[in-house]
Amino acid sequence: MHESVVGTGPTTSAPQQLRQLRGGRAVVAEQGGARHGKNAPKRTSDQPAVYQSFAGCYLVIMSATPSVLLDLDGTLINSHPGILASCLAMLRALGHRPDEALDVKRFIGPPLEDVVRFLLQSYGDDRVDEAVVAYRQHYGESGLLRSELYPGIGDALREMREAGLRIYLATSKREAFARRILQHLELAAFFDGIYGSVPSGNLDRKPELLAHILSEQDIPASRSLMVGDRRDDIVGAHAVGMRSLGVLWGYGHRDELEAAGADQLVESTSDLFRAVLSMVTER
Repeated sequence: MHESVVGTGPTTSAPQQLRQLRGGRAVVAEQGGARHGKNAPKRTSDQPAVYQSFAGCYLVIMSATPSVLLDLDGTLINSHPGILASCLAMLRALGHRPDEALDVKRFIGPPLEDVVRFLLQSYGDDRVDEAVVAYRQHYGESGLLRSELYPGIGDALREMREAGLRIYLATSKREAFARRILQHLELAAFFDGIYGSVPSGNLDRKPELLAHILSEQDIPASRSLMVGDRRDDIVGAHAVGMRSLGVLWGYGHRDELEAAGADQLVESTSDLFRAVLSMVTER
């Protein structure tokens, strides 16, 4: 069952929530010097630890740290301007005369081949492979640079890092493009790993992509969370045993995310960190 996360009402404090990390033990040194390390908890030789300063406390995580897997388009960035420009350029390259007011927002998120196939239908054109090449050429040259960071996302990523969470990008976009976008927006340093589709096509679908990330990074599905704005993100997460958080500022609507079975919904980027922390610390 899903529920909307809003920015009001009493909440469990971050230190209290972090004590409840499932599958591990957390030790918190309260304020009064802890910010400068004076009261940071001692670690023993048999207790690998990660110290994180958060809200005036030091957190020591003694086992598997929760991992957050984040979608890109519609979750971290507004990629519509660049995607629209590249779709128009693609159609022109194939000899069509597209409407400049082409509505592509509802198609942002699923694998590119699916989007291209749908756009070509109205022209009676089945040159999907040729269209994909034309799209990626334009997008790689200029389209990706038109991506805009949603307000508040930078702060949310910083808070996740300060809380000691592991952060991975999981996008249907080509990995090389995703990496360039994150570098251009100065976000790459927040991520422990950047994953997207590859030329072989093996990771085009979210279930395969998420399974690959969990396997390569040795992440238990029960210790991870998928965050995204479209049905594919939610269904993909559940297919590999992950919980899912649907965001409502992207290209998917509440009805789409609810129908897909999102475990929770979050309405604002300002509430993203709190929603993530709440879900990864639930028992």
